[in-house]
Amino acid sequence: MIVQALQSLRPKAEWVLRGDELEWLDTEQTQPTQPEIDAEILRLQAEYDSQEYARLRKAEYPSIEDCVHAILDDDLDALQAKRAEIKARYPK
Repeated sequence: MIVQALQSLRPKAEWVLRGDELEWLDTEQTQPTQPEIDAEILRLQAEYDSQEYARLRKAEYPSIEDCVHAILDDDLDALQAKRAEIKARYPK
């Protein structure tokens, strides 16, 4: 998660991470402090956690193939009912 935090805090910065050792190579951007990195990791994790419902929904939504068949078979009501059921199971 430290890689994502560094990329988020200092986009396009140059650095190398060897295990837990961070070597800052960038001459234009300052190296973030450990508290800044820790806070960004927490923020990114909270953002990820808040989207769990979306990941769960996506895994269960009808496939593109199912959607095409529903359109061709004029069965959009069943498709919408399935989507509504999934949304109800995994609310925002």
